[in-house]
Amino acid sequence: MPKVAYSEEERKRIREALITTGLELMARQGIQHTTVEQIYKAVGISRTFFYSFFPTKEDLIVETLYLQQPKLLAYIRRLMEDPALSWREGVRTFLRSCCYGEKHGIAVLTVEEQQMIFRRLSEESYRTFREKQSRLFGDILECFGIRADRERIALFTNLSLTIMVIRRAIPETLPLLVPEAADAAIAFQINAIADWLEGLREQENYLER
Repeated sequence: MPKVAYSEEERKRIREALITTGLELMARQGIQHTTVEQIYKAVGISRTFFYSFFPTKEDLIVETLYLQQPKLLAYIRRLMEDPALSWREGVRTFLRSCCYGEKHGIAVLTVEEQQMIFRRLSEESYRTFREKQSRLFGDILECFGIRADRERIALFTNLSLTIMVIRRAIPETLPLLVPEAADAAIAFQINAIADWLEGLREQENYLER
């Protein structure tokens, strides 16, 4: 017989389990290929009970992305502290890992998923998402040793998300792009971003002398 009532502590643990499980599944098999049913069954609750925590799948997706943010920052710090990697190699490794997220346990939104979230979230939730996203990319720049002002954060966000989105969009969403050159194009763009970031870093180091 199913349990009728849960304490607040039990509900808190179940909610955390849903977010953690959702992130694990989405990072491994992609957000679009992860269903609500897979998540609530893995946690061991019913569909109806799942929706008492999250009104839509999109609400859960946003929470999984929030959970992922400190994990990404910890990953960057490990790369930056790795004596076997140069600064540039650390930056390139991080960007490449995000572009091929499913191979590295990182969940990244496709074009369609971004559109879906934008349509479903309330204005307040969307505003919160953008604020946290901006803070994340600012923290990433700081991990790279680069001062994070508003303009730099905005440009870095767009440049980074563009390569991640394009990598996932070829050829299904962007069929006129050449799939055989997709990996080479991503590598070129990663190098271009690294060039820009390295220029900023060198400029700041020069000014500090």
